[in-house]
Amino acid sequence: MNLATEASVYTAEVKKRKKISIGKIVKYLVIIFVSIAMILPFVWMLSASLKAETEIFGFPIKWIPETFRWENYKNVWTTVPFHLYYLNTLKIAVITTILVIINSSLAGYAFAKINFPESNKLFFIYVATMMIPYQVMMIPQFMLMSKLGLVNSHWSLIILGMFNPFGVFLFRQFFLSIPDELLEAARIDGLTEFGIYWRIIMPLSKPAIATLVIFSFMHSWNDFLGPLIYLTSDHLYTLQLGIQHFITEYNTEYSLLMAAAVSAVIPTIIVYFLAQDHFIKGVANTGIK
Repeated sequence: MNLATEASVYTAEVKKRKKISIGKIVKYLVIIFVSIAMILPFVWMLSASLKAETEIFGFPIKWIPETFRWENYKNVWTTVPFHLYYLNTLKIAVITTILVIINSSLAGYAFAKINFPESNKLFFIYVATMMIPYQVMMIPQFMLMSKLGLVNSHWSLIILGMFNPFGVFLFRQFFLSIPDELLEAARIDGLTEFGIYWRIIMPLSKPAIATLVIFSFMHSWNDFLGPLIYLTSDHLYTLQLGIQHFITEYNTEYSLLMAAAVSAVIPTIIVYFLAQDHFIKGVANTGIK
């Protein structure tokens, strides 16, 4: 009787393990399929950037070009002032990201750790602005920037980009996980609120900072509609507007267009790889160790 019971238990465990292993296999297959589907357009873009114009839309697709045309990348930087567009985009993205971190972290600290009247209602109203479509705010924002004399200036994009409700929400939620006892001990030691924010809160907030850096930098770097609205001079163009020089009324130079796109995506990849460790921690952890 005992042997039969043990045998049935063993059989049930084996079936359970098989079900778990099959489930894992299916899960990994789905992840692999989705990953390939997401990376395939980038691989095609990279392949097309090294081909001659006549080879790009050949069928079946030749993923590895017969002749690598590295001169496509050289032509991108010499045909148009691509370096100027690159520097303009880098300037806007870096300054905007720094100001977003400062502004969002200060506001998040105030909402999370400073008691003031109607703080929760004000936070709700501020975060609710994320639900307003950008198309609704375009005209009022443009009129405001026009009154300030900032149209056709990088500062219009920087000022509008430095206010980020998502960043305030992210920092507030992260700061709420920091024990109040830690702040009270700092106040007893004589630290001011700004001293607590700068010397205690911010060093603990690397995961939140890395997360917002990735999102803010990528948004500023890839923004097309903002520069299209506010910039009219070619020497102020960002990459997204400058790449349009390869698209004319009668012809599109796809090989140069793809080379420009590959060159434009490199900084966002670098930023992600530099911040990925803290980004993963920020997603995985909700408190401090």
